[in-house]
Amino acid sequence: MRYRATSLLALGSLAMVASGAEPGRPAIQERSFGAMPDGSPVRQFILSNGRGMVAKIITYGAILSELHVPDRAGKVANVVLGFDTFEPYLGKHPCFGAVVGRFANRISGARFAIDGAVVEVTKNAGAHHIHGGKVGYHRRNWEAAALPATGDSAAVRLWLLSPDGDEGYPGNLRAEVTYTLTTGGELRIDYAATADRPTVVNLTNHSYFNLRGSGDILDHVLMIAADAYTPANEANIPTGHIAPVEGTPLDFRQPTPIGARIGALRATTRGYDHNFVLRAAGGKLALAARATDPTTGRVMETWTTQPGLQLYTGNGLDGKLIGPGGIPYPLHGGFCLETQHFPDSPNKPDFPSTVLRPGDTFRSTTAFRFTSE
Repeated sequence: MRYRATSLLALGSLAMVASGAEPGRPAIQERSFGAMPDGSPVRQFILSNGRGMVAKIITYGAILSELHVPDRAGKVANVVLGFDTFEPYLGKHPCFGAVVGRFANRISGARFAIDGAVVEVTKNAGAHHIHGGKVGYHRRNWEAAALPATGDSAAVRLWLLSPDGDEGYPGNLRAEVTYTLTTGGELRIDYAATADRPTVVNLTNHSYFNLRGSGDILDHVLMIAADAYTPANEANIPTGHIAPVEGTPLDFRQPTPIGARIGALRATTRGYDHNFVLRAAGGKLALAARATDPTTGRVMETWTTQPGLQLYTGNGLDGKLIGPGGIPYPLHGGFCLETQHFPDSPNKPDFPSTVLRPGDTFRSTTAFRFTSE
């Protein structure tokens, strides 16, 4: 299917959906959230599903800054890590809630080849490349427009032009991300991208979840629909092999507390930072993971069209970063379920391809579905 660039232009003419929608119906509001160093405005869009859930998205990094979800008793809490003011996002933080690109995760040696031509991208992880480079998409201020709220959803669309040579990547690329919050308790993220030269694309959302709303996530119970993972070297670059999770700390085929076996990883990755090969193999929307907080009863299912899932358990958090309401983020204060293609795919011909060619459209969908028990 050919991507229509004019669809982005048409968004500018859509009317903003005002606050004051009738109770119980989805609604969307827009407000100022600060300004970039060059003075350009940063905006925040507040999506409500009319049933207790609220998602806040800012244009900087296309970041999901807050996500408020009811527990089994109807008490609402923010279940993602982030900040309630703009300034901390300009500082050092681990990609809280951001859309990561042009290529999420790692590229070995910060180089790869397309059609025999070697491409060199920014080295920002030692000798390697990670998360799009020094100024990846999580450090850009995206354009955005609200979509009209319907009887069952509220949505905002964000888009970004990444020029030819951006962090070394070939081709002008247009990326588009749509967040949709539904009355059924689902936050859906739809991605699309086109380019005018052959390039590579691997977009994901880097939200850190804590279904309790504070503390660590070690007693959260997690299931991952994967029988295998991609082993990696000391730089966390995949070796190119696919290995079974059976008999390893990565076996989440049955619901298991995240902290049950995390100690076995302290000496290497300091916790979970591993790519799982999803059983569904990508291409269709399928269940990838299910997480439960026993204390509040919140349940989050992750569905995706992507072939891989990176589990990361906030191994670098240390309590110094402070979230909304003055809540500190301790070690393992959140977990990421980054739906994606496999790390270093451009250098691993046996991995699913991440090459995007002119005339084609990269598309993927991830949905986070919330219930309680």
